[in-house]
Amino acid sequence: MMKRLDKILEGCGVVDIRGSISREITALVCDSRKVVPGCAFVAVDGYACDGHDFVESAVEKGAEVIIYSNGEKLARALENIDKENLTLVKVQSGRYALAVVAANYYDNPSEKLTLVGITGTNGKTTTVTLLYDLFTNMGYSCGLLSTIVNCVAGRRTEALNTTSDPLTINRLLNEMVEAGCEFCFMEVSSIGVEQDRVAALHFKVGIFSNLTHDHLDYHKTFAEYLRCKKLFFDNLSSDAFAITNVDDRNGEVMLQNTAAQKVTYSCRKMADHTCVLVEETLEGMLLRIDGREVWTCLTGGFNAYNLLAIYTCAVTLGSDRDEVLVALSSLKPAPGRMECIRVGNDRNVIIDYAHTPDALENVLRTLKEVSCGGHIICVFGCGGDRDATKRPEMGAIAQKYADKIIVTSDNSRTEDTRVIMAQIKGGMDISGISRSLFIEDREQAIRTALMIADRGDVILLAGKGHETYQIIGKEKRHFDEREIVASIMKEIQA
Repeated sequence: MMKRLDKILEGCGVVDIRGSISREITALVCDSRKVVPGCAFVAVDGYACDGHDFVESAVEKGAEVIIYSNGEKLARALENIDKENLTLVKVQSGRYALAVVAANYYDNPSEKLTLVGITGTNGKTTTVTLLYDLFTNMGYSCGLLSTIVNCVAGRRTEALNTTSDPLTINRLLNEMVEAGCEFCFMEVSSIGVEQDRVAALHFKVGIFSNLTHDHLDYHKTFAEYLRCKKLFFDNLSSDAFAITNVDDRNGEVMLQNTAAQKVTYSCRKMADHTCVLVEETLEGMLLRIDGREVWTCLTGGFNAYNLLAIYTCAVTLGSDRDEVLVALSSLKPAPGRMECIRVGNDRNVIIDYAHTPDALENVLRTLKEVSCGGHIICVFGCGGDRDATKRPEMGAIAQKYADKIIVTSDNSRTEDTRVIMAQIKGGMDISGISRSLFIEDREQAIRTALMIADRGDVILLAGKGHETYQIIGKEKRHFDEREIVASIMKEIQA
């Protein structure tokens, strides 16, 4: 797709230009492995590596335009390169420039549909997935950008990040526009905000779910984590809507500096839209939303918040309340979110992505309330090379709610699983340790849980959710808990 360079540079914070900008480029890339002859290469300071280190390779492969921010590194990279036919564009920030030029390159597709962004620690995937399903069921053509999958008018592709890079986002948004999509529902991570991945997008709605302990390996402090979440709302325009959960202690903080129109929701106090959980079982719950009752097959107080956020968004965008409630009642859980597998006739296995202290507590508390006297067996671990401070917290939470605990591996990555398990154990006292088994191999942990479960028991497999892999060391291995449960049960019942 040929584009004029001067057009895509508009608003990206240009500091200096050497060479012609009236030229056309064949492509726009930020990954030197994707360089094609005649393209523009944006050198971005990444979290793990610096794009300036790949400028020489990009030029050798045919890049004719380099957009950069670090002049010293660029000079070193081009020391032995003929610069006569190159255009060099210095910008204030490579990350911000990438966001702007990516949007310009695809003709700012976020302005051509209704873009809804959801941020918060827990509930993002469920909320965006169910919003996509809700609006699709109401007859709209929609797009979805989530942790699990990206959808363009029904066409699905695997997602690699919670919030993709700006080129991927704008390419997908452009595909949605070309496919006739009217809405796009998108997860917005704090890291994505901090790295300017969403800086040039026009959001019609921003939704805040909650803020709890997560990503401190990246943000270092909770205050910085909060600042990045809030920045998303600070950047909303005056024609947008900022929807927030005022039951969360940081809910109103998100609204402090936003120019957007403010909308609130709550399950505990007065707000623009309210919800009461009337009845709850493992099969679903009865909710009273804005005075109207609706039954849903989702369960758990946290899902009451997710559904209320979805309802609030739909009504805010002009949908009929009764139509929304009818559509709400037909929604199914997102993959790996309180996903229930019936084992025989008398036991249930719950697969859930809960990998933060708050998420684990929400799921275990819900299961405790609806388990009808059966034991709760909790199988979980914690990811390696990630925030270690939450590990003892999750151990304490498992001890508080679960009757039996099996601590195991998650995505251990380059950390020793035994060290991670010991840190989880550090949050337990003697009563929790006495009810716990520590089994390094996750498949063996699941097998043990299925073997020790009695009639009426509920087994929670926490942490993996929708993932169909496990990362041990630097190896990504196939690991689908649904397949594993089915295989083990076949052996047991043989």
